[in-house]
Amino acid sequence: MISTVWKTIKKGELAPVYLLVGEESYFIDETIKRIKEAMGPEDELEISTFDLDEVPVDAVMDEADTIPFFSAQKLIIAKNTSFLKATEKGKEKIDHDVKRLETWLSNPSDFSVTVFIAPYEKLDERKKVTKMMKEHALLVEAETPKEQDLAVWIQSNVKAQGNSITQDAIELLVTMVGANMLQLQMEIDKLTLYLGEGGEITVSLVEDLVAKTLEQDAFKMLNAYLANDSVSALSIYHDLLRQKQEPIMLVGLLASNVRTMSNVFYLLKKGYHPQQIAKNLKIHPYRVKLMTEQRNRPSEESLLRALYQLAEVDLQLKSTGGNRERYLELFLLRQL
Repeated sequence: MISTVWKTIKKGELAPVYLLVGEESYFIDETIKRIKEAMGPEDELEISTFDLDEVPVDAVMDEADTIPFFSAQKLIIAKNTSFLKATEKGKEKIDHDVKRLETWLSNPSDFSVTVFIAPYEKLDERKKVTKMMKEHALLVEAETPKEQDLAVWIQSNVKAQGNSITQDAIELLVTMVGANMLQLQMEIDKLTLYLGEGGEITVSLVEDLVAKTLEQDAFKMLNAYLANDSVSALSIYHDLLRQKQEPIMLVGLLASNVRTMSNVFYLLKKGYHPQQIAKNLKIHPYRVKLMTEQRNRPSEESLLRALYQLAEVDLQLKSTGGNRERYLELFLLRQL
């Protein structure tokens, strides 16, 4: 677990070589930040950064083997360690001396901390250099946590700032922000700053303070329409128009949500668990939960009819002029 690595870093127990693998930039940036803090004041720290898409790995090893002038240790950051992933022969940007790196990894300099960053989904495990890197470097997996782990991370993050958060608020926060760790951190900081110490983050607070996305507003508008609540649907639509959103884009979002909803209900009828549905459709489990918990779930015929009518609105918007806002407005006014 990345939290275990962070604890050892905080104690000042630094490894000579780190390998950061994964596409979650928050964990990469946070790990480097914590290493810097553990090594002392940044203005007194010698830091060298290399882009391995631009320079050979020899430059990293040469720098790591050079004794620091102004501090006991120095930090070397090597970005884009692309030679650890699968590449076509002849397509490599730089000729890296991986044989030298394999030898160097077994005896790295003790006065340097070298961080290799591989911001990729997976590495080529067949390569000897990948095996050597994993054997001798401290591996940090910078991956977006699974749903349950993400909830635990949010809870512990909020707790560390002296507050608490309800389970419903966690689910809503993830739905509104997504699994973007950096954005989640920013929203948590904003919520806890508003509360002060000792408060509780609730659903209503998340709704009031977390910025809403266009997709969420479109989903709310669709739900109001499917519930035959024309007043609420039109209210959301007019708010979006005031925000200068284009009707044709809103039609596309509504159609996309109808298709997703139709697929969710179909898989549910086939006996799939909500978690399986979320995985198959590649959507957040909380979105599936919201759809499956609807009191008046629309029928398959209703959804198909809505999709057909949205296709007609799309055609009208693309082929006729006049008051473009009116076409989608009329659709929202029709009862299913």
